[in-house]
Amino acid sequence: MSNRSEAEVVCSVRLAIGGDRDALESVVVHIQTDVYNLAVRMLWCPDDAADATQEILMKVVTRLASFRGDSAFRTWVYRIAANHLLDVRRSRVERERLTFSSFGESLRNGASDPPAGWESDPEQRLLLEEVKIGCTTAMLLCLTRDERIAYILGDVFEFSSDEAAAVLSVSAAAFRQRLSRARAALRAFMAAECGLVADAAPCRCRRRVRAAVATGRARADRPLFMLREPSAARELPVISGVDEMDELHRIAGIFRSHPTYQAPGALLDAVRGALASGRYSIVL
Repeated sequence: MSNRSEAEVVCSVRLAIGGDRDALESVVVHIQTDVYNLAVRMLWCPDDAADATQEILMKVVTRLASFRGDSAFRTWVYRIAANHLLDVRRSRVERERLTFSSFGESLRNGASDPPAGWESDPEQRLLLEEVKIGCTTAMLLCLTRDERIAYILGDVFEFSSDEAAAVLSVSAAAFRQRLSRARAALRAFMAAECGLVADAAPCRCRRRVRAAVATGRARADRPLFMLREPSAARELPVISGVDEMDELHRIAGIFRSHPTYQAPGALLDAVRGALASGRYSIVL
């Protein structure tokens, strides 16, 4: 969320409840990017994440008057977001019902060497980054939703156990158990399959580019995940800095290195339009 203090945000919430539309928009702007980033990691597809984010933002807006300050506003928003994402219809990639077994098999099939000179080709570098981010995000979909959101909150967003437990409305012990299961599953899979984690693992991102292009999962003219052209020597930014860390921290670092996605500008317009329709109210 933005760098506004908790007191500033709560002040805007109170003004919004009182009917101040500028304050309401400032609250939406404050939360929309973080909600969107959670949704992308839960659902994989940015378009599905945008739809879910709009639905979450409308839930936040229409429930503002129920915010009592018993928890931090961030915790309150993430609780609404988490509840929605745990119950929302399956995204288009989730409907493939990925498992670590089936995903590992797909990685081993169709691998091929990249074209000569790919390292100096901007389009090939962009496609490589698309494959890296898309593939590692897809790994999260092999977890159950409960495990996935625990891993995202705990190891990617680095929430404390107590804060994540409050978001998920479970005990801290229950949260840690879910996080432990997610870590163990990802660690076992990535150590066996992913060259970003283990030198002996068979999969290399550069050997997956052609298959990703052939299936439409990576397109240079319409990248899903990359926000800008990568530099010639770019790797996932955490890789060079985690060689001395243990494997769990290395894996978490890979997921934290994904871009911070800016929420689509249309989200704020959609919230404005919904409120202007008269069908929604923030007053309970």
